[in-house]
Amino acid sequence: MSLKEHDIVLCTVKSIEGTTVFVQIEDNGSGSIVFSEIAAGRIRNIRQYVTPGKKIVCKVLKIYPDHIELSLRRVTGKEREEIQERHKKERTFNSMLKVITKSPEQITEKIKEKYELWDFFDKAKEDSSLLEKFMKKSESDTLIKILDEKKEREKNVKKIIILKSNSESGISDIKEILKIKNINARYLGSSQFSIEAKAIEYKEAESVLNKAISQIEAKAKEKKAFFEVKEK
Repeated sequence: MSLKEHDIVLCTVKSIEGTTVFVQIEDNGSGSIVFSEIAAGRIRNIRQYVTPGKKIVCKVLKIYPDHIELSLRRVTGKEREEIQERHKKERTFNSMLKVITKSPEQITEKIKEKYELWDFFDKAKEDSSLLEKFMKKSESDTLIKILDEKKEREKNVKKIIILKSNSESGISDIKEILKIKNINARYLGSSQFSIEAKAIEYKEAESVLNKAISQIEAKAKEKKAFFEVKEK
């Protein structure tokens, strides 16, 4: 992937030398972060933020022919979560490939010529015919079976909320409020919505849902919309 300024990237800390942190940018060579871009204010102990081997999410500041300057402190919480989620999907997909084929690296390289790996993983779950373009039919059949089994094992948790707005832009506001990653929102009528989250483990699904509910509540407050979790 060709990097651009302001891109958000996953990095692995390699070393700390003087007042500079050196990192390996995933699939994009090396980069550096000066201490002033690690955190705002005075840093008393750099190892509270970075240690060799730790994976961190950074923003690209400047790209030079011989090095890339990065920032840790300028990454928002939402940006960090998105990159971490993408990395999790890629790890899952790579693990599956290792089960079904003796040449997982070759397959991922072919996929990366046309897709981001995490994006391909999402698309393949919706349209399994994509898999046959990059691997043998026997391999794709096995992978489809694994994906289906994974879906069957997923735990669903949901809550009913009441969300309404008297604003002139009420419909747009509610759509924006419900635009939360990793959940499925469904309108039930009478200003009620079903909010659902899925994960392999029940506790993980519950954590995702509770976090989403908190985000919805905060956004509703900001938009001056009425919000309430309906108790069963």
